[in-house]
Amino acid sequence: MKKLLLIALAAVGGYFVYRQVQADRAEQDLWTEATDPVPAGAGAR
Repeated sequence: MKKLLLIALAAVGGYFVYRQVQADRAEQDLWTEATDPVPAGAGAR
């Protein structure tokens, strides 16, 4: 019974770590998009 509880706790912990990594990656993508320089000629017509 204790092994099953430990496995369940490890799975829940892994899930939260996975979600945090995904959130950090999404935030980094937003910062990258917001701070990328505008390519030459992108707004000129």
